[in-house]
Amino acid sequence: MRGRLILAALLVSGFDVAGSAQEQPPNRREFDIVAEQYRFTPNRLEVAQDDLVKITLRSADQPLSFAIDAYRIVKRVGAGRTVAFEFRADRPGTFAFYCSMASDDRCKDMRGTLVVTGR
Repeated sequence: MRGRLILAALLVSGFDVAGSAQEQPPNRREFDIVAEQYRFTPNRLEVAQDDLVKITLRSADQPLSFAIDAYRIVKRVGAGRTVAFEFRADRPGTFAFYCSMASDDRCKDMRGTLVVTGR
């Protein structure tokens, strides 16, 4: 009987039967990206799987967009403006981000990489 009470107390207190703690909350990663002269700076972001990622995107000189197809993200920002958004990096891999504005052919040269390492 006493063993069952101890097991029940461990389960209620957040430990599994093996005695390990419950999963920790995800890390929060924040990046400030400046878009200027058809470049993203920085153009490489590295996070761990399940991190909560916050991106603050600032356009220094012209309207542009920021897209990551694998995460269904498309954000637009006006010249001299800033936009912030968040997403959970829930799948490992290497993903391109880019400007998807069709009105300026030079935007297609704006590229970067999101690297999500698996846990």
